[in-house]
Amino acid sequence: MAELISIHPQNPEPQKIRRVVACLREGGVIIYPTDTVYGIGCDLYSAKAIERICRIKGVKPNKMHLSFICYDLSDISNYARQIPNAVFRVMKKALPGPFTFILESSSEVPKIVGQKKNQVGIRVPDHNVPRAIVKELGNPILTTSIKDEDEIVQYMTDPSLINDKYGQVVDMVIDSGYGGNVPSTVILCEQDGTMEVVREGLGDYVLYL
Repeated sequence: MAELISIHPQNPEPQKIRRVVACLREGGVIIYPTDTVYGIGCDLYSAKAIERICRIKGVKPNKMHLSFICYDLSDISNYARQIPNAVFRVMKKALPGPFTFILESSSEVPKIVGQKKNQVGIRVPDHNVPRAIVKELGNPILTTSIKDEDEIVQYMTDPSLINDKYGQVVDMVIDSGYGGNVPSTVILCEQDGTMEVVREGLGDYVLYL
């Protein structure tokens, strides 16, 4: 059964963050809060954990949409190819925030996940807990929502209920209070600098143009 760990949303306790990171480094899968909905994730460099998430989600690794939680924009160049200036300007204004920017992936991404992937989603959530985890870990975490894309249901917001449902298949569930039920706004970014909203979510993209 997963460990249910309570972490303060504004002031995450360092010793608890270290416990989460230790779990991730051992190949653990966690459920954690963001500025939108609760997500499920693992260390980006743990192939076995990525495979576990695919099984939990019921998707094949080559069909899974990849998104990474980053601490800030400083290491995005490791995972995305050269970002057009127009796109980078919007990202600098919008992040941290409730957005996922879909970018052309760098050559590093297929090596990490063992699959040919042309695109990667980048998230820098406006929430101290996931950012503290990533900062302590030293690299992004792979993330996806706990809601199946095909389910016509609301996102789960109560960590105790999330633990009841997923506690048998993940290693740790972080309780930072009730989550939201509106996902991030997803923006597809092209190499020519054009951007297109492919999923309307919590973030208002127009504010940052």
